[in-house]
Amino acid sequence: MPRGDGTGPTGQGPGTGRGQGQGQGRGRMGGPFAAGPGGNCVCPKCGAAAAHVVGQPCNAISCPNCGTKMTRN
Repeated sequence: MPRGDGTGPTGQGPGTGRGQGQGQGRGRMGGPFAAGPGGNCVCPKCGAAAAHVVGQPCNAISCPNCGTKMTRN
């Protein structure tokens, strides 16, 4: 806006796109937005499932059947 009255050309350079903004987009590593307290931990190797415990990430739990680290479902 050369004159400050909004009559300038529309921007087309970097910085004119729309970002993801606060609180949008996927979680770390493409996981759920915010998985919440419910859900299950699932073994990616054998498929065994266990209830998710609040405050304990699924990747910190070993599968009771094969010992592989669990993932969140």
